[in-house]
Amino acid sequence: MRPPLDAPESLDSGDPVAALLRPEGIPDSSQASRAMACRAFRDALGAFATGVTVLTALTPDGQPVGVTISSFNSVSLQPPLILWSLACDSPRLEAFRRARHYAVNVLAADQEWISDRFASRDPDRFSGVRTVAGLGGVPVLDGCLACFECSSEAHYPGGDHIIFVGRVDRFSRHEQVEPLIFHDGRYRVLGDTS
Repeated sequence: MRPPLDAPESLDSGDPVAALLRPEGIPDSSQASRAMACRAFRDALGAFATGVTVLTALTPDGQPVGVTISSFNSVSLQPPLILWSLACDSPRLEAFRRARHYAVNVLAADQEWISDRFASRDPDRFSGVRTVAGLGGVPVLDGCLACFECSSEAHYPGGDHIIFVGRVDRFSRHEQVEPLIFHDGRYRVLGDTS
């Protein structure tokens, strides 16, 4: 039986990280304990509030591709580098691996529907979404808080994800727009006290 998609490959008792993740009183060898430990780890990571981004690129045959992610971060100012990651089992992984350019679209508070659209299984994710052509023809989403247009610099294995590093060739920012935030498993906006 294969571990759940979110679970590490193994949580054996010799692994100190696995011991930290193991729920109290549950044997570490059970499938349930692995799933629970992974869920607990994911929930703990959810305590870190992040922005929400949609990564966009073109497939080798010129079709637009996009995916919602929150695993986006800066790496370096000189040269300007960013990183993000995508699950190894994503159907869009190969398109992003092969893309020479991609855009990181940082969503605004009123773009929750765009996040949901690009996180869905909808095959026509770009339907109804306004875009403009960016560097390399990559679709850039209209109305975002910020956008980073990147050249693909490198990608590395990272457990059940691939880590992408991009060199920022061009960026833009709309200062009068509030960000869409993701925290504790749901969307938030700045000043949200609920």
